[in-house]
Parts: sequence; structure tokens; C-alpha cells
Amino acid sequence: MLQNYLKTAWRNLRYQRRYTTLNVLGLTIGMTGGLLIFLFVRYHLSTDRDQTKFDRIYRIVYDQHLPDGAVEYASEAPWPMANALRTELASGQQAAFLSMNRELTLSLSTPDQAVKRFLVHAGSAFVEPQWFNIFDYQWLAGNPQTALTQPNTMVLTQTIAARYFGNTNPVGQRIRLNDKVDVTVTGLVADPPGVTDLDLDVFISAKTLPTIKPEYKADDWSVLNSTDRVFVVLRDVRSLPSLESTLAQITTRNFGAKATISFLAQPLADVHFDVKRRGGVIRSSMLWSLGILGGLLVLTACINFINLATAQAMRRGKEVGVRKTLGSSRSQLTIQFLVETGLITLGSLLVALLLTLVLLPIFGSWTQTPLHLSVDGQTTVFLILLISSVIVLAGGYPALVLSGLKPILALRGKLTPQAMGGLSLRQLLVGAQFVIGQLLLIGAVVVTAQMRYIQRADLGFQKDNIILLNLPTGQGSTQQAFKQELRNYPTIQDVSIGFLPPSTPGMYGGFFKFGNRAEEEKFPIRERFADSDYLATYGLHLVAGRNLTPSDTINGYLVNEALLRKLNIRDPQQIIRQTMQYYLSGVSLPIVGVVRDFQLQSLHEAVQPCFIAAKADLYRQAGIRLTGQDVPLALRQIEQSWQKFYPNQVFEANFLDGTLAQYYEKKTLVSRLVDTATLVAILIGCLGLYGLVTFVVIQRTKEIGVRKVLGASVFSLVSLLTKDFLKLVLGAFVVASVLGWYLMTSWLQEFAYKTKLEWWFFAFAGLSMVGVTLVTVSFHSIRAALVNPVKSLKSE
Repeated sequence: MLQNYLKTAWRNLRYQRRYTTLNVLGLTIGMTGGLLIFLFVRYHLSTDRDQTKFDRIYRIVYDQHLPDGAVEYASEAPWPMANALRTELASGQQAAFLSMNRELTLSLSTPDQAVKRFLVHAGSAFVEPQWFNIFDYQWLAGNPQTALTQPNTMVLTQTIAARYFGNTNPVGQRIRLNDKVDVTVTGLVADPPGVTDLDLDVFISAKTLPTIKPEYKADDWSVLNSTDRVFVVLRDVRSLPSLESTLAQITTRNFGAKATISFLAQPLADVHFDVKRRGGVIRSSMLWSLGILGGLLVLTACINFINLATAQAMRRGKEVGVRKTLGSSRSQLTIQFLVETGLITLGSLLVALLLTLVLLPIFGSWTQTPLHLSVDGQTTVFLILLISSVIVLAGGYPALVLSGLKPILALRGKLTPQAMGGLSLRQLLVGAQFVIGQLLLIGAVVVTAQMRYIQRADLGFQKDNIILLNLPTGQGSTQQAFKQELRNYPTIQDVSIGFLPPSTPGMYGGFFKFGNRAEEEKFPIRERFADSDYLATYGLHLVAGRNLTPSDTINGYLVNEALLRKLNIRDPQQIIRQTMQYYLSGVSLPIVGVVRDFQLQSLHEAVQPCFIAAKADLYRQAGIRLTGQDVPLALRQIEQSWQKFYPNQVFEANFLDGTLAQYYEKKTLVSRLVDTATLVAILIGCLGLYGLVTFVVIQRTKEIGVRKVLGASVFSLVSLLTKDFLKLVLGAFVVASVLGWYLMTSWLQEFAYKTKLEWWFFAFAGLSMVGVTLVTVSFHSIRAALVNPVKSLKSE
């Protein structure tokens, strides 16, 4: 019986090539979009899931409750926290501290006595040996219990070891860190097999940390650096209340009963999605939204299939009538049509898999995600569910409609729209496609407008033609000599040495006292430590007072306008010569000037109160403004001076505008995904329109012939066939506009500075859909209107 179903289905599909092609094309596009989104969502949901203790691992984070009611969220924890937890938690539970490096220079000697240097940005950290009791690593050499117990020791991953030492056994080899200390490789581990946020390649013993960064001490609770983390593994999840109680006790003991910070245990499962803290990559809500988006693409393709299938029913009516007359039951006919749907779906899936393989490198590059398609358990289950859903959704309704036709009406050609399932249902389905298409189009327009707004927004400083160089710390005299030589080059306009550029993800700062007030202000102030050339280099505007005078220590403050607003001071001149006491200075010092507000972070965040002051012992970066006349020459000159003053450091220059662009990569990703999904949905919708127009033309063939005989023009006939579809577009426009306004308003709330929802965003989406509808409908309508009326009247 099954063989007969397959043969019959194959014969029908071959006979109706255009119908088959349209369905395969629509389903292929929809399933390809769904499959790509599935791979993207699965990648993020699988982060660190291969850890055997995944559900028992927690990251220690803290919330800081400010006196003004605001809350700041941080992911760091101090070094002594790990030891305190190890001491106070019950046996069988471990804690480990790590301090990640933003930049680390590794130097090693080659057999020919030459020195090779590597600049490591991400992937290196100082860790305690207990780290390997919490997270899973496959050890290829060395002992995990002793590899990092001593200072000046290091463990490498297999790939990094091969990069540094080739095929030589790395264990016992020596590497110099930041030209300060030599460390010995004591262990080798395999590369992490799965997706992880803890993508470390270089593990340095935590006891080496004070040598590289003297401000660190194993018992100092005051150092809360944004690069520092503490992780804990519990015996079981029932131990979580005990951990939370211990954290509260530790906080009270070391930060006081009135501490403004509270340490929390965050499950490892939440780390990847907590974007308000460092380490967060993507919001879980965005993943669910993308999952819904993928489902909508598949649903749109299924709607398209239904419309095409029911439109074909008029042509297959006699076939159904003959089969029923010869004894076929409704269940047999239903199975027959479901088998046809299954063949189309399987064919579409094969094409979709091939198309996914072709598009995956491009899609992975767009999303900056290393995606790959592999036949594993999750993918197999997804594909089975996808096929089953498409067959049921796309094939179920047409199969029931076709199998339920009355044989007498079918053989006499007296089928009515009601017998075919009703025109209104198909109109409703196409209307749903219009709503999805216009909603995505509105989203694409708003997201694109916001991205352009960000790109063109006035950040309060100049970002073009500025190069950032990370400098070795603690070498103030060398930094100044390097700066003076750079300023002698005609290709360089200004140079400033400081701690951070104007806009950066890091938000360093603290509390302060203003004027003669005895109490600290209820809000923190952010810091930008830099020399007196900071304003000129970054193009900051002085609105009152004067610039800083050259100094190595804090001798005065430049403040921004946001501080004045917080202090309810309207005239910038009123704050000049007022004093401010910041915790790093210990004494009250004058405010010498006011600068116009500049963006401290991304445009997601409002500008906070900030000061600029000198403190040379913290400087770690040079900002170099180029004239822009000969950039390659300028880069060569900068590198030449770098090799002169920092011969043992790796030269690497980054343009500030490129660095700032990285802050908005996630939003750019949203824009790309929405734009792509919009094009796909509109393309599938056009196929659905074609199916419905086919159905309408078949139903109104005789009417068209009569109207032509009575003198109707082609234009009037096209208008007659088109107006119903335009009503669908307008109705869908109202629904999509309401939904689009709500969803886009919610999305824009993520930005402190955002574009307005203009009326033309919605009008553009509506008019675009009207244009697409007119082109699609007119193509078939004009062809029907041009048919000889004699043939039209004969058709019935």
C-alpha cells in the first residue's frame, strides 16, 4: 500500500511541476531560515553545558546599592573571597579566583637564541590551582593538583603550546611575562571541546600575580577589579542557601554591617545571558525572540503551502471524485495527500540542508559565531520535529479539504469556495503573512534607523584618526619621552597619555565629597585619569574655567556638565574654584574647569557625572591623533618610536572608531538578522500571494469572461481582482503597526539615547507591502484579464 502511495504521489508531483516547484521553493526558504536560527540559538544555549558540574557551579557577583536608590551590577569579586569560601564552606565544595589579562606579552627564546614575542589579549589569566577542581580539563601532561601551586608556573592548552613551541614538549620550558618575570610551563591540557565563555589558553599561577601587578595582595579586600572573578562548585544545589548565608557573613565582616554592596551566587547557566554584568554575551530574551522569528518563517512557508495546495484542489477535484467513486475512503485519500506533502517536505529539507551548508560561513561571519552543522542528537530531533510540524501544518488542512470533497460535485465540476475550505480562511492566512511581513519590515526600518542614529550621534568627542596604544605601566619617564618624540612627527597632531579613552566599557569611579559638605554625595563620580593634553587629543570642549596644568598627581579636577545637573548647579561658572575630595586623593582639591558632556560608555547608558584629573602612576594607554594626511607613514613612524622605547614589547595599534564600533556589534547583529528575516518573509509571502491569486482567478474565470464580453477594460478587471488583496494589506498594516509600535518601543528602551518612532517608519512598511502586493497580484491578474473571453466562458 505504501509503495502505491509513493508511486501515485511521485506521479502527481511530476505532473504538476509548477505547483511542486513553488512549494519546494517556499518550504526550502522557510526551513533554511529556521535551521540557521536553530543553529545560532543552540550555540548560545549550549555554552559551558558540557561541564559535568554545570548545575553546581556558581559565579560570585555583587550588586551595589547606591544611596540615591540606583543599583550597579558587577561580576567581579576580590581575591580573598575565594580563600574565605574555601575555609567556611563545608567539605566537598571548592572556590577559585582568577584574574583575566586584558593584554599580556609573552617572550621566549628560540634555539638560535632569538626572542619571539606574542601579544595575548583574551585567553590568559592568573588562576588558583582549585580552578581545575571546578572545571573539566583533559590533562595531557602535568599534575592538576600541583601544576599551579607554586609561583612562576604556567599551564597551556594544546593549541597555544603548539603555537609557541611547535612539536617540542612544552613542560619545563620557560616563558617571560611582560618582560618582568620568568615562568615555567608545568602542565598541558587539551583544548576545551565545547562552547565556553571561559575560553582560557594560558593559566598562570595566582601567586605570580603580585609580581606582575603589585597592587594585588591575597588578603586585600579593597581591590575590586573588573577582570577578577571567583567561581564556586557546590556538593549539590541544596547547598545554595548555605553559600548565600556565608556570602552575607563574609560581606558584613569585611565591608561592614552598612555595606552598600551585596555578594550573590549566580548560576553558571545565567552567566552567558547576563549582559548587565561583564561576561554576558546575549540576552536570553533575544534568543527566544530569534526562536520565534525562525518559527514565523517556517509558519509563513506552511501558510504558503496551504494556499497553493487548496488552490490546486480545483484542478484535482475530478481526480478525487474518481477515486471516491472507485472506493477510496477519506482516510486513504488523506494519507495519499499527506504522502505527497511528505515528499515535498523531504525534498525541501534536503535542499535546505545543502543551502544551509553554503550559507553557514556567511551567516557565521555576520553573527560572529563559529557555527557548524553536524548530525547529532539535538539536530536530529530538531529535523524530525521540523519535518513532522511542516507535514501536519502544511499538509494536514489541504489533505482534509481534498479528501472531503463530494464525488458528485467533483465529477460535475461544481465545486464551490465553501467546498474548497472557504476563501475567507485563505484570505486570513495570507493576511497573517502580511502581518508578519510588515511587522518584520517595521522592525528592520526601526533597527536600521537606530543603528544610523548611533553612528551619527554626537559623542561629545572626536573619534576619527585617533590611534590607541596600550603602554607598559609603571614607566612614567619612558611614557613621557615616547610622547615627546611622537609629537615631533608632522603626521601626528596631538598625543595624550592616560588611563582610558573617553568612551569605554569600563566604569571606574567612587564616592566623593563636594565643597564643605561633611557627607559624601549619594551618587558616585566616574574617573578619567589623563594628562593635560587629553582635551586637545580627543576634542573635548571646555565650557568654563581652564584646562589642567601638567602634573603627575591629582592637583585639580575638570568635571562634566552631568555633575552640575546632579548638584543642581545651573551656571558652570559657579562650580569653578569649588573643592572636591575624591577617595584616591584624600584631600580637597579645586575644580578648575567644566567640559561639555561626552559619552563615557555606549549610547545604551546615560552620561554620568565624571571628572578628568592627572595621576601618572595609573596611565596605561596613549591616544594619538593623526593629521590624516599620510596614515601609513604615521603608523610606521609610531612603530619605529615604539621599538626604540619599548623594544621588548609587541607593537599593536588600534583605531578608536573601530574600538567603539565593537560596542554595538550585538545591535548590528540584530539589524542583520531582522533585515534578512524580513526579505525571506516577504519572498515567501509573495509565493503565498501567487497561490491565492491563482485560486481567485480560477473561481472567477467565468465572471472575467462575462465582464470582458460586456466591455470591461483590462484595467478595470485588474482593479477588480486587486482591491480585495489591498484590503488585506491595509488590515494587516493596522495590526502590524500596533504590534510594531509596542515591540519597537520596548526594544528602544535599552538605549539611553535613541531615535524617535517616526510615522513614516510605519508608512514605509505599509507602502512597501502595497507595492509588493501590486506587483505580485497584477502579474497574474493581467494575464487572466487578457485571456480570450470565449475560453473563459468555456472553462465552466
